[in-house]
Amino acid sequence: MKITSKSTFRKAFRGFCAIVASLVLTLSSSDLLASGGEESGKFNAGEMIVHHISDAHSIHFIGDISVPLPCIVKTDKGFDFFMSSVFTDEHHQPTKSYFSESTGNTYVLHHEKIYVVDPITLGHVHHEAATYDAHSDDTHVDNAHSGEIVENMAADTAHAEMANPINEVEAPVEEFSGIAVADFSITKSVFGMLLMLSLVVFVFTRMAKAYQKRKGMAPKGMQNLLEPLVLFIKDEVAIPALGKKRAKKFLPFLLTSFFFIWACNMLGLIPFAGGFNITGTLSITLVLAGLVFIITSINGNAHYWGHIVWPPGVPFAIKLILVPIELMSVFIKPAVLMIRLTANINAGHIIILAFTSLIFIFGEKSAAGGYGVGVFATAFMVFMFFIELLVAFLQAYVFTLLAALYFGDATQEHHHEEAHH
Repeated sequence: MKITSKSTFRKAFRGFCAIVASLVLTLSSSDLLASGGEESGKFNAGEMIVHHISDAHSIHFIGDISVPLPCIVKTDKGFDFFMSSVFTDEHHQPTKSYFSESTGNTYVLHHEKIYVVDPITLGHVHHEAATYDAHSDDTHVDNAHSGEIVENMAADTAHAEMANPINEVEAPVEEFSGIAVADFSITKSVFGMLLMLSLVVFVFTRMAKAYQKRKGMAPKGMQNLLEPLVLFIKDEVAIPALGKKRAKKFLPFLLTSFFFIWACNMLGLIPFAGGFNITGTLSITLVLAGLVFIITSINGNAHYWGHIVWPPGVPFAIKLILVPIELMSVFIKPAVLMIRLTANINAGHIIILAFTSLIFIFGEKSAAGGYGVGVFATAFMVFMFFIELLVAFLQAYVFTLLAALYFGDATQEHHHEEAHH
């Protein structure tokens, strides 16, 4: 029976590794090239990697399969609401511009940032006369100069094509006279954050109800998975850093931050899930670090602030040097939380994408080279995938542990002054 169980486990493990390898390889070969990996027929590894770790206004799964997200922008003419699908046509190709009838603004999605542009100069920026004409047929009826604008844009495009004998239109101008808008859109990272928050709330609400119904009984189902983690954060993180009395006050935030970060990290490792990189987005980690800063500052007692603003028992000349450093440390500590979480999560994705890029870089030179490198690159990607599973947990744990230490430092009991003399 032992031999059978071991062989069964080994077969299951090999099968799981094969499935993961095939998923990663398929995802690499189809999704990466379809979303920013090529420029003028040549694979651009840097552009592909930046595209996949950056935030976006749509969730791209594979090939032409993507889900648009709501765009909410504010200009001097008011708010505008539209879906990100307005920037793509029926063939999922970028149209580069969208005219809003409600405000009369023309919007451009440039490097996942929305700008308001002058329609007259739009043709000089993107050379997209045909796609712009499709919008102008419906939205520029009341514009007396619309026909002239489209004709000028068409002339610019024809001139660019004549200047290039192989019919390659010039690349879009990187800098243009666009005005950045106040963007409150539900981007991919925001959508993933809301999804994981809803999932965490749902799971723990169900767990709380299960504990109420089954008082004094052994846990089962989801309780078996999550109860050890809850006890781990309580007994190994909160109580050692804060003590039993103070741990009760900060435990809800510590548990929420741990499970939220862990859930977001796990979502980013699911193949074909849209390539979420929630905790690798600086704005998300900035909010998490900001919450730690606010909680620490509000709950800091007189003993904590006294040692920062005017350390006791320190000569006056040393205080002039020490006090600015201590004040800076109040902001440096949460900044370290933000940078550490963002950098570590992005690093794992970048390594996997870099080895994926090797397949296409060598494949451009020869098919044999692409397949040969692909075998080793895929094996290493599978290895990195399992490392990332560990990193997803470790980064949630490190963030929670450091937050608990900051809370403990700010709320520690006052010691007698004799210790300083």
